[in-house]
Amino acid sequence: MRHETIADLLLARSGDGHAGLRTRERTWTWDEVVRASAARARLARESRIDGPFHIGVLLDNVPEYVFWLGAAALSGATIVGVNPTHRGSVLEEEVRHADPQFIVTDEAGLKLLDGLDVGVPRDRFLLVDGEEYAEAVAAHACEPSRDPEITAGTQLLLLFTSGTTGASKAARCSQGRLTGLAYANSAKYDVRRHDVTYCCMPLFHGNAVMALWAPSLAAGATVTLTPRFSVSGFLPDVRFYGATFFTYVGKVIAYVLATPADPGDADNTLTHAFGTEASPEDQAAFLRRFGCRLLEGYGSSEGAGMIRPVPEAPAGALGRPAHGGVRIVDPETRHTRPPALLDEHGRVTNAEEAIGEIVDVDGAARFEGYYKNEAADAERVRHGWYWTGDLGYADEEGYVYFAGRSGDWIRVDGENVSALLTERVLRRHPRIVAAAVFAVPDPRSGDQVMAAIEVAGETSFEDLRLAGFLAGQADLGAKGAPRFVRVSYALPATGSGKLRKKEMRHDGWRTGDQVYRWAGRGGPEYTLLTDQDRAALRAEFASAGRQRFLPGI
Repeated sequence: MRHETIADLLLARSGDGHAGLRTRERTWTWDEVVRASAARARLARESRIDGPFHIGVLLDNVPEYVFWLGAAALSGATIVGVNPTHRGSVLEEEVRHADPQFIVTDEAGLKLLDGLDVGVPRDRFLLVDGEEYAEAVAAHACEPSRDPEITAGTQLLLLFTSGTTGASKAARCSQGRLTGLAYANSAKYDVRRHDVTYCCMPLFHGNAVMALWAPSLAAGATVTLTPRFSVSGFLPDVRFYGATFFTYVGKVIAYVLATPADPGDADNTLTHAFGTEASPEDQAAFLRRFGCRLLEGYGSSEGAGMIRPVPEAPAGALGRPAHGGVRIVDPETRHTRPPALLDEHGRVTNAEEAIGEIVDVDGAARFEGYYKNEAADAERVRHGWYWTGDLGYADEEGYVYFAGRSGDWIRVDGENVSALLTERVLRRHPRIVAAAVFAVPDPRSGDQVMAAIEVAGETSFEDLRLAGFLAGQADLGAKGAPRFVRVSYALPATGSGKLRKKEMRHDGWRTGDQVYRWAGRGGPEYTLLTDQDRAALRAEFASAGRQRFLPGI
C-alpha cells in the first residue's frame, strides 16, 4: 500500500521487528522507533501553545533527532533543524525567524544558545541529556497513533538552505512531498530493506532527511548514526555497522580520498552512495579504492526530482530531464539554449550560447515556498516557472550537466568563464582536498579568476607545483586559470560540508591566509602576494576609479 504522509508511512512500521535504528551502543527495531516517536508526539501535543506548531531541534545525529522527526510526523508539527555550526547573531536570527514553540537540545546546544534571544523561554527547552527528560518521555508512552487532521499538505520540515551563496532561507517541506521523495528516492538510489544506511550527513539538512532517512523508512532499511562526519571514523563505522549505503557532499568524498590509501580499503560492505558535487575523477577514484559506486544527482531542499539519473549517461552528466518541462534557458529571453558542443576533453566549446539557467516550466505548483520570505519566493517563481538559480547545459544527446550556481560565471576579457570547470581541474591535483573558484574585480575592468584551495597536512604551495599542473590540463582554457590562489588548511564551510563561497568571494585576496598571484602574460607563474603588493593593488583600483569594487567593501 502506498501512503501519502510520513505519519502513515511510520505507523506502517508498527510491529516491525526489523532493525530500524542503530548506534554503536544500541539497536532499536522499527516498532521501537515508532513507539519512541509516539511518546514524544504525545509530549509535543500536550506542550503545544498558540501559534505555529514548530519544534526547534538543535542536536547532532543522535537517536533523539530521529525520534523527534517521527514525533512531528505523528503530531502534525514542523521540525526546525537548527544548524549547530552557526553562532551568535546568525544563530539567533535563524531560530527566531522559524518561530519554534519549544526547543529540543542537549547541554552542548544549550551552551550555543546561551545569551541569545531566540524567542523561546528557558522553561520550554527540552534537554535530552537532562534527568527530567527521560521521565517525561516515559510518562507519555502510548499506543502509536497520528493526529487525524494530518494531510499530505501538512508541513513537516523547515529546512534552512546551506547558505553557500547567500543568507540561509527556511524551505518548507510537507509530509506529502517528503513521502513522495521517500518512495522515489528508495527506488532511484536502490535503497532496499536489506540495506544498512549510514547517516553521516547532518539531519538538519535535506541531504540526510530526503535522501537517506525517508527512503530508509519507505524501504524498512536500517538507519545507522554517527553524531558528526569524521574522516578517521568513516571506514571503521562502515565496517562496524556493515553499512551498504550512505549520502555525501563532494567535500566529504575529497576528505576520505585524501587519507592514505591502504590495500585493505576495498574490504568493506559499501555498495553505493548518493550525493552531489563529487567530481568525475573522485567518483572513479572512490569506486576503485572502496568498491562503492557514487550516484551523483541534482536537487535541493526546495525542489528535487528534476533530473533523472540514467546508467548510460556520460561521465560528468547528471542524467536526463525527468519530464519535458525541465529546460536550460536564457534567463533574459527565456529561450531554450542550444545543445552544448563538446570537444575531445568534454569541454564546452560554445559555452556562451549553451549554458543557461535550469528551470522547470511546470514546477511552480510543486514549489512549497520559504517560511516568511516572500521576496525569496518571488525569486524562485517567475513567469509561472520554477527557477533553480543553477547553471547547466545539455549535450546533443539530451544529457544534462551542472555548470555551477548562477553566480559562477566569471567575466574575463569579455568572455564568460565557468568557475565550476576550474574547480574540477584543481580538484584533480592529488594534494588539493577542496577548491572554490570565484570572481574578484580586475583593477581596470571586468573580473579575474581567484581560487581558494584547501591542502592536506603540511603541504606547502611550492609542493603543489601548481603552475606546471595547470599548464598540463588540456581542458583548461587560458582564461580559466586562476590569477589569485588562496592556500588554506581549512576553508570556511557550512554545517553540511559545503564551501562558503560567498564569504570567500567577499574576502577575495584580503584574507589572513597566504595568497599567490600570477601577474604575467605567459603561462601560469605564481608569486606570494605581499603587504606591499596588496597596497599596490588598492592604489591601482583607486587610480582607475574602481575602489568600490574591491573585495570585502
